[in-house]
Amino acid sequence: MFAREVPEGRLRCVLPFEAAPAEVPLLRRAAVRQLGRWGLPAVTDEAALLVTELATNVFKHVGEGVSATLILEWRGERLRVEVHDKSRVMPTLRSAECDAECGRGLHLLTALAADWGTVLTPVGKGVWCEILLSAGKACPRIERGAKALEGYRGRQIGRLGRVREAGLDEAAVELIADLLHWSAACGRDPDDVLDRAQMRYEAEADAVA
Repeated sequence: MFAREVPEGRLRCVLPFEAAPAEVPLLRRAAVRQLGRWGLPAVTDEAALLVTELATNVFKHVGEGVSATLILEWRGERLRVEVHDKSRVMPTLRSAECDAECGRGLHLLTALAADWGTVLTPVGKGVWCEILLSAGKACPRIERGAKALEGYRGRQIGRLGRVREAGLDEAAVELIADLLHWSAACGRDPDDVLDRAQMRYEAEADAVA
């Protein structure tokens, strides 16, 4: 199981997993950690429930041990949770009878998500749902940082003159380096700027810990 950032206009995390009961808690924790990195702790409970339902449906209705993929995508005011598997059998929303165990997962999606749906893919299908991110749910500093990084995540010219894709870590380094160049050009001490930024970050991190 691993996460990787896809250089697009949105923040995206891809988590391949094996559809099995023991994998669901690991997948859920990985999703919660990723949302914490994006500054979206307020939606982790909803997202964790949705991840659990979508992942559980794969080994219940497709087969235990099959390969699947969880995709988390932050799309402006919405968080999209999507699970892909290799079956082309589409889920159907049934009436929620008291003794019915099948189909309850879709009713949970309907109750928790702002929207949900299914899509056929070349190798199977995807089931997706979206959570609304209301004002104040995202940390403002992380949200501003994410938006600033988008301009640095596109195609960049490498040392050998080759065009390459910039990952988030590299994009962050490029952004910080540009700000230090700017501060030096304005007559400020780059080391002093870094020290002050570090002190402010540590103070704010301690305040919310």
